[in-house]
Amino acid sequence: MGGGLVPGARLAALRPDARAVGAEPVLVWHAEQELPRLDAVVLPGGFSYGDYLRAGAVAGRSPVVEALRDFVARGGLVLGSCNGFQILCEAGLLPGVLTRNECLQYRCQSTHLVLENTDTPFTRGLRPRQVLTMPISHGEGKYHADAETLARLKQQNLVVFRYAEADGRVTKASNPNGSLDNIAGIVNPEGTVLGMMPHPERASETAMGGTDGLLMFQSLLGSLVEDGSFLKR
Repeated sequence: MGGGLVPGARLAALRPDARAVGAEPVLVWHAEQELPRLDAVVLPGGFSYGDYLRAGAVAGRSPVVEALRDFVARGGLVLGSCNGFQILCEAGLLPGVLTRNECLQYRCQSTHLVLENTDTPFTRGLRPRQVLTMPISHGEGKYHADAETLARLKQQNLVVFRYAEADGRVTKASNPNGSLDNIAGIVNPEGTVLGMMPHPERASETAMGGTDGLLMFQSLLGSLVEDGSFLKR
């Protein structure tokens, strides 16, 4: 399992998740032009390049992104959380953009997410409409897309998570950043690239407040094992 290492990325939070599911994380520097042999790539949260210009804008144009595109084209699995989601959008690997929170404040809090799509390698082990609890920590997490893109996301069932109440109801009050349609996470049409603003890598130990994020990493490992690709790439 590879972790994208750009200046400002917080890779330390990823190590416990990877090792908890029997994987060994490999750090990949942003200036690399090729990826090593990896089973999956995780772009964790952080503040790449200090979030200059806008969050993820510089990192989304790093040399390693071209290698990431090739990895995705070969069917490689990619998970981006928070800044990782911003980078995936800036790189054009996911549609839409993450903008300043509607409240114009930095939000660091626990959120509830209702699962809308279990047909992905990252959520296959979860139940439809299951509610997960994960933290957010961002100033630019308001997801926005044009009407055509939003319609496509809905029609193709590409919205994976929405901000919700503890009982799964999607309400305006449960939306911490003003994201369009309460969207917290989306996936590409192939189901191989998932971006989300909440942090699964910070919800994998009881001491950190919960283990719901670990369910996603367990699903990811199960998908790799089932299709025979684990340690093959």
